[in-house]
Amino acid sequence: MTPARRRGDTGQAFPIYIMVVAGLLFLAFAYLAVGQAGANRGDAQAAADAAALAAAQETRDELAGEWVKNVLDPTKWDGIFDGVGSGNTCWRAYQLAEANDAEAFCDPGIMRYSVEARTNKSVGDSVVPGTEEYHSTARATAVIDSVCSFDALPSPTPTPTPSPTPTGDEGGETPGGGGTPPIQLPVLHCDGGDWTLDPQNLRLPEPQDLFDVHLVE
Repeated sequence: MTPARRRGDTGQAFPIYIMVVAGLLFLAFAYLAVGQAGANRGDAQAAADAAALAAAQETRDELAGEWVKNVLDPTKWDGIFDGVGSGNTCWRAYQLAEANDAEAFCDPGIMRYSVEARTNKSVGDSVVPGTEEYHSTARATAVIDSVCSFDALPSPTPTPTPSPTPTGDEGGETPGGGGTPPIQLPVLHCDGGDWTLDPQNLRLPEPQDLFDVHLVE
């Protein structure tokens, strides 16, 4: 004969059941808060990466343009490839941060940009206190590396002194003169291949052929 279930046993188990369910719900919401924080952190990192790369790419384009303007003067190439005279293009970092719903602090350097981005949106409400006011931050640094080199041209051969022009009584033709020697440009050795530059028919590399832009740790 099965003994009758006592009503008191069921009543004692019910509060334990409620506590277990409440604990599981708390854990679920805590995991959700962690996920929200992770997503917010990812947004900050994406904004920082994009901002740093944008600033570096803008400087790369400016340096490439400066090289094009001075392509017929190889004495200036080394300085351009080293970033001499490059401007501050942090304004591009601020643009990209804003486009990614973040604000940025930009620190320019020689051939590099470091950016710290902060999300405009907070993590949001959760069971973890303070998340509604927490904004994630992240850092990123982008560098500009020259990927080209060149060999200095040999010193030009001195032009011989022309013979004196004959007088009228002596007759003869007036020498034509040597004229200006043609411009010679060094061969540009880049990671993507060599560029033989003909001053009479210039085919110039693109900015990405001259400089590499990438993130560093």
